Amino acid sequence: MKGLPVLSLLLWVCAVYFVGIYLFVGGFLLVRLEVNRTSTCGDVLEPGQEPGDFCGVRPRFRRAVLLIIDALKIDFARFDPNNTTPRSYENKLPVLEETASSRPSHSRLYPFRADPPTTTMQRIKGFTTGSLPTFVDVGNNFASSAILEDNLIHQLGQVGKRVVFMGDDTWESLFPKKFYRSLPFPSFNVKDLHTVDNGILQHLYTTMVSDDWDVLVAHFLGVDHCGHRFGPDHPAMADKLTQMDGVIRSVIDRLQNDTLLVVMGDHGMTDTGDHGGESQKETDAAIFLYSPSPLFPGPPSQIEPDVVPQTDLVPTLALLLGVPIPYSSVGQVLLPLFPPHGQTEGAVGGLSQLEALWINAKQVNRFLETYSVMAKDMPPESLGQLKDEFARLSSEYLTWVREGRSSSPELAVSLQAYLTSVRDTCRAIWARFSPLKMAAGIAILVLACLMCFLLSELSLVLIRENGLKAPVVAVLTAGVCVAAGQLLSQGYVEFAWCLGAAALTSELLFFWRAHQTRISAVVKNGSKAPKYASWLTPQNLLAPPLLVLLLRCASLLSDSYVIAEGRVVTFLVFSLALYIPLHLNWDGLLLPPSYDPSKPAGLLPSPGLSPSTVRRESSTLLACLGLLVGSLYLSLSFHGCREEQGSCQPSPFLSSLSRVQDSRLKNLHYILSVFSLGLWTFLLRRCLRHYGNLNSSGGTVFTARWILPLLSVCLVLHWAVSATPEDSFRNLAELIRLAQLALPRAAFCLLGLGLILIWLDPLTVFVKTRAAASAKGLSLPPPRYRASTGISPQAELHHLIPQIYQRMRRSLDDGEPSGGGEVDSRPAVEAYGLGTVYSAPLLLLCGLLGMGLLLLHPEGMALSFLLLLLEMGALLHIHASSTTLCSLHGTCSGGFNVPWTPVVLWSLAATQFFHATGHLPTFPSIQWGAAFVGFPSGHTGTMLPASLVTLNTFASHILFAVSCPLLLFWPLVCEVRGSKGGRVFGEEAEDAVMEMRLRENPQLFSSALLQLSSRYLFIHGAQVFASVCAAAILRRHLMVWKVFAPKLMFEASGFLLSSVFLLLGVTLVLRVDVAVGRWFKRLIPDASR
Repeated sequence: MKGLPVLSLLLWVCAVYFVGIYLFVGGFLLVRLEVNRTSTCGDVLEPGQEPGDFCGVRPRFRRAVLLIIDALKIDFARFDPNNTTPRSYENKLPVLEETASSRPSHSRLYPFRADPPTTTMQRIKGFTTGSLPTFVDVGNNFASSAILEDNLIHQLGQVGKRVVFMGDDTWESLFPKKFYRSLPFPSFNVKDLHTVDNGILQHLYTTMVSDDWDVLVAHFLGVDHCGHRFGPDHPAMADKLTQMDGVIRSVIDRLQNDTLLVVMGDHGMTDTGDHGGESQKETDAAIFLYSPSPLFPGPPSQIEPDVVPQTDLVPTLALLLGVPIPYSSVGQVLLPLFPPHGQTEGAVGGLSQLEALWINAKQVNRFLETYSVMAKDMPPESLGQLKDEFARLSSEYLTWVREGRSSSPELAVSLQAYLTSVRDTCRAIWARFSPLKMAAGIAILVLACLMCFLLSELSLVLIRENGLKAPVVAVLTAGVCVAAGQLLSQGYVEFAWCLGAAALTSELLFFWRAHQTRISAVVKNGSKAPKYASWLTPQNLLAPPLLVLLLRCASLLSDSYVIAEGRVVTFLVFSLALYIPLHLNWDGLLLPPSYDPSKPAGLLPSPGLSPSTVRRESSTLLACLGLLVGSLYLSLSFHGCREEQGSCQPSPFLSSLSRVQDSRLKNLHYILSVFSLGLWTFLLRRCLRHYGNLNSSGGTVFTARWILPLLSVCLVLHWAVSATPEDSFRNLAELIRLAQLALPRAAFCLLGLGLILIWLDPLTVFVKTRAAASAKGLSLPPPRYRASTGISPQAELHHLIPQIYQRMRRSLDDGEPSGGGEVDSRPAVEAYGLGTVYSAPLLLLCGLLGMGLLLLHPEGMALSFLLLLLEMGALLHIHASSTTLCSLHGTCSGGFNVPWTPVVLWSLAATQFFHATGHLPTFPSIQWGAAFVGFPSGHTGTMLPASLVTLNTFASHILFAVSCPLLLFWPLVCEVRGSKGGRVFGEEAEDAVMEMRLRENPQLFSSALLQLSSRYLFIHGAQVFASVCAAAILRRHLMVWKVFAPKLMFEASGFLLSSVFLLLGVTLVLRVDVAVGRWFKRLIPDASR
């Protein structure tokens, strides 16, 4: 088998796709331009004033305490005295409403609205810089880098204020060396509810009574972690909110009159405790403002805001503490915190509402002018309108100051409207795109799809030519030329364009070679075109499987389809699977042909086409179709819910057992999970034993016999330990913590050992040699080419393989040992498992990976993974039975090619089980708990947790991709099922040698494997291309950042993982092929002389 050309071509195709995705994403998800300028105390703030010291005047507040309770949603902060049966998160923070109602001049409670993405790092960035994040910022949440923009922490340090921080260590990475004193605690372990909070409480009160601080920032994480681990409606949440209520009361008691208290949440959470998206439950947090001295002019009035945007905190705190507003802030001062004009005196310490608004507007206009010059991406019309409006407001304010009027409500309203307009304009333009990169990415992707399609039809020709040197040289030349051109014209090299030029060159070269191949074929065969040209007709391009794919890709431009994708893909799998028996019945292949005595003898069915064989295959197909339908129906019970789906209820199996409070329900879920895992293990071992793959003593067999069951035991024990409440066995708490650490790591080690053994020793063939013939033995003549010197040793070796297998089959069928002494008294050979030598290690690899990926999921997903295995088996047997029925009637095209229908079904099933394992193409649905399986105390870096979360999210893509070559092997695996007159491919029954048939035709084997892999990549690549087109066309759509952009990111990531693991599966097949060749050389050394 020509393994290197197959692997090289697939690597090249994947690389071209990756380049296209990289280019498009680079043009679609650009971060906004950051203005690296800072405000200073000498900025001119009043019209006509000379530069002075803005920070030299006594501010209204000398100190401030910021208590950030992570994920403090507004629902947690409200108190309803009429609610007699509150839920776990209701009425647990009465201090906020009590204080706001009893002391209205000293306190207020507002909804505090965050800008998406609602992840902690972006929220900290938002309420310290006053800027708006971009979509791509969400990817930086777990790799926080220092904030370079002007921010409150920097400004406080510039004026000499001592900022003391304690809590979430994210602040330390965002503001390195910016704090007077810092007490960070590890934040990434979402299962740890108490370490950060208890660490803060050890230092909070002692710090407050001391005199070595001016601004105190304390970031509590317990509420957020409790939501991630248990959800909001859990007794643990009630305990944590009650603890926070006591903390706020204690802080209020220790405040001095010149100190401002701000209690706030950075974001909210969904009903499942997640966040990251833009639903109202995720964006609406709470903010509570309090001071022992009067803070507000009076009780709430009409100018009170209904909701406070998070960016408004930045200018408000800056002016109250007497520091410049950060340069890039687009926030608006919170007006009720400033008295109306005429009710205060002084400069900064007594800013009126109009003065605060003017300073705010002056700062925002300065940023707008700077940004518009640097970025040049603001629409000229909008920019001109904003400049004209500020000039008018500046003139009015100057007149108001000159005339010394008492107040001007109209001017205040106009200034507020101007600030709102600037923020809305910035929000609209900060979705910056690079049309050139996007167009280049789309062009490369569309050519990659066409190239992949042609590659699947030209696989045999390309395997024979095996010419990859010229394309590699052309690609390198194109990349170097573009790099040189950039250096000469720009002075620097942009790597993305070099990759794009190389990918485009390789695609064009491929099309030229495909055209040359067609011309040469026409010259050789006269007017007969090559075989692949028959596919380029509308009738074949619109065949049902490709039509289903086309409809799915077109539907990705609909937001409603993306929202309901899980159920729609399930319907598509069912419909396309139902098409197979209907199509067979339409062609008259599903039922045995009826006997007609009037027909000539030559038209009678062949002896191999027995009615019993056809009925058996048809029954198998219909039974597997029923199993598939049942699996599809049950898999709908494991779907999650998007915010847009309204009344949808997420599957109870998505919650870990530790969240389930009903002990009987918890036990039922645990028993069901253990049963599902046990059945998974049993079915895998049963399949391997059925085909004789558990008889040898090799590494793969050892893995199936011992590592697979041990891995199951580790999972079962891990689930039991994880479901144990922390306070159930206090005497065994240390042992439980040790088990939570050791059991998953032991499972990871067993998984790694099993994968290594499969790679090092993939053969599952048991060889038995005995002395030559017994009396009952069946003697076979030596191989046909034994004495022929004109045949190469390699060809002779290929022919010996079926001879050995036929000898074993005949002896087994006759109930006799495999005898057959040769004339030269060579030992006879019995080989068990030879017919499934390729599929057995691949099936075991899939089973092992499935267990490892199940370990990263909630326990309830065990039944979903079992359904995945059953659906895989059903699809394989449907494909095998339909292939057999075609072969029995002589309607197959021949060779080992896998039709489009099973490949499309296989790829759709990967997407279907993405949803059936509880995942959605949204960031809030990511199961972050996977990062802590085996690492309950957290991680020191980000690579390992990111890898675990990625494996959890794309588990279905991984399993279906790595097992994709089974579609090639399974019709051969099943061809000898039943009696001697079983499956035939136009040959005699005794010639059926299962997967050994592939060894007889190495070129056809290579071609079929390349064709199957290319088709699988084409299907996933077409879906990526459709998502790219949807994001590009609808980039100004209302739902682009909520639906289409996340879908693009998940589709591209799924394609990346699918490509990598498809290559892994193909590489394992090539590894087995090499091992089989060595095995035969050792078995029959004189055959290769």
